[in-house]
Amino acid sequence: MKNFRVTVNGNTYDVAVEEVAGGSAPVTAAAPTPAPVAAPAPKAESKKEEKAPKANVSGATPVKAPMPGKIFDIKVSVGDKVETDQIVIVLEAMKMENEIVTPIAGTVASIDVNKGDSVNSGDVLVTIA
Repeated sequence: MKNFRVTVNGNTYDVAVEEVAGGSAPVTAAAPTPAPVAAPAPKAESKKEEKAPKANVSGATPVKAPMPGKIFDIKVSVGDKVETDQIVIVLEAMKMENEIVTPIAGTVASIDVNKGDSVNSGDVLVTIA
């Protein structure tokens, strides 16, 4: 007897088949019995913080995400003074923490993401006025 696990239309069956050596004897197989399949765990709904309203500041410089990832940390607050190349966001991408820096000196006009948010490449993270 050989045992096999067979999946048909999403149902998994354990099947035992008798091997016959060269004769035309009838083959008997055990009746298929469904194997226990664990049901997927229900997904917990995540409650994201509401984003603060985005300030519409003319002449502000956006700091954009260079790659898709998840916001690991926010190092500044609205109204903070920042210098050129100061770290404002830590973006986790591909299991690495990437420091996102300001291209100019100025004041943080808005923070457009929250810690834990997923962002795409080119999404505005922070604006500097």
